[in-house]
Amino acid sequence: MEKPYGLTMRSIVKNDEGKILVLRRHPKSKTNPHKWELPGGKIEKGEFFDEALIREVKEETSLDVKVGDFGEAVQDDYPHKRTVQLIMYAKDIEGEVKISDEHDDWMWASVDEIKSLDITSSLEKIIEKKNGKL
Repeated sequence: MEKPYGLTMRSIVKNDEGKILVLRRHPKSKTNPHKWELPGGKIEKGEFFDEALIREVKEETSLDVKVGDFGEAVQDDYPHKRTVQLIMYAKDIEGEVKISDEHDDWMWASVDEIKSLDITSSLEKIIEKKNGKL
C-alpha cells in the first residue's frame, strides 16, 4: 500500500539581528525526537496553508506573524507517511517567544550555528537547497 502524503507548513522567523528561530522537539515526540526544527506543523482539513502557518507559529512560539515570501519545499519520508513541507518566510513578527509542550528548548541562531545542531532531515535539506542562505 502506498504511504499517504501530508502537508506541513514551516516558517523562517528572523529576529532584528537576522538570526533564525529554531525549536527543539520534545524527547518523547513521535517523529524527530530531540531534533531542532523550524516552527510550524500540519495543515488541518479545509484550512488554507497561510492560515495554518500563522496558527502553527502562534501555537508553538506565541508569536504573531504574517506570511511573507515562499522559501523552499522539501519532502520527508517516515515509516507511516510522507510529508511535503512548504517553507515560508515570516514577516511583521510580534510578541515574545514562549514555546509549547511540543518542544523543550528554543534559540535564535545563525545558519552556521544551526548546522552544528542535531537538526531534522528536512531542515538539513532546506539549508542545502538554499545554499546556506536562509
